[in-house]
Amino acid sequence: MLYGKDMSVTPGQQLRAYVDYLRDMGVYDLYRSDSPRMVVSEEVLATLRTEVGRSLAAKEVRPAPSATVAATPTAEPVRSVPFARPIAAAPAPRSASDLSGTPNPSDAPFIDLMPKPLSFDQLAPLPATRVAPDGKAAALEAVRGDIGDCTRCPLAYAGRHSIVFADGDPKASLMFVGEGPGADEDASGLPFVGKAGQLLNNMIAAMGVAREQVYIANIVKCRPPRNRTPEPVEANTCSQFLLRQIDIVQPKVIVALGATAATYLLGVKQSLASLRGVWHEARGAKVAVTYHPAFLLRDPRQKGEAWKDLQRVMAELGLQPPRKG
Repeated sequence: MLYGKDMSVTPGQQLRAYVDYLRDMGVYDLYRSDSPRMVVSEEVLATLRTEVGRSLAAKEVRPAPSATVAATPTAEPVRSVPFARPIAAAPAPRSASDLSGTPNPSDAPFIDLMPKPLSFDQLAPLPATRVAPDGKAAALEAVRGDIGDCTRCPLAYAGRHSIVFADGDPKASLMFVGEGPGADEDASGLPFVGKAGQLLNNMIAAMGVAREQVYIANIVKCRPPRNRTPEPVEANTCSQFLLRQIDIVQPKVIVALGATAATYLLGVKQSLASLRGVWHEARGAKVAVTYHPAFLLRDPRQKGEAWKDLQRVMAELGLQPPRKG
């Protein structure tokens, strides 16, 4: 009982249940006055459920493999990647039972009722006047002041301890944008200070610059529960502040760390593989897309690919890796 006298239910749980209820009803972007409301009737929902059931019933069943899947050999360290460490072994392969003909729930057709994300260029026009270098620090402080003790989205009621604004040089030419704070960041109030942050520091150092010379921020400034992916209502609510940060810093290059950062910066829903290796644009800056450091910790074999992305950024900015002494 969420709205009765059950005092064991916290206000955060009440709000979360309310947001989930509205989302189930087809209402999205609750906190954006310029976003259309989409209400789906019970009749439409019943039709959608029927179509999903038919699609699942008609889905072709994959045949079971005739032989046991061979074990993946131990991977060798990526010696050419400055921030890579030796890899003990590749993740265990999927077993034959995983590849059997049993339908996988994750293979079910996905009916996307969410509105297409808007790129940062679509959210607002570029400012007519730019902040002078000497005024950037003060302008960023003003943005932080506008955020205040933010309660604009459900993340404010989900156990947040700190609003993680940003870190680095307000005059930086290079900016990194991640997904959202983790537990270490929530405790310290600074982005990328945990294990993923240590790897990001190594990546930045390998490019020939120091962390203090770049600017680092996230799509959302509050930690999502259990480090889950920010939901659209949360990311859309927080985007206005990151947009202002980018307009003030005016970086030449933005590195989008992971699919979530790329989705909201660029306004696209595409695979990371399709976004990597080409230049994009947001707020007058060139945007390169690469893997999130947290993903690289889970799959170190991709560090070599991430290093290729960073080398393209280095060439664009004229950076040189530090000489080995």
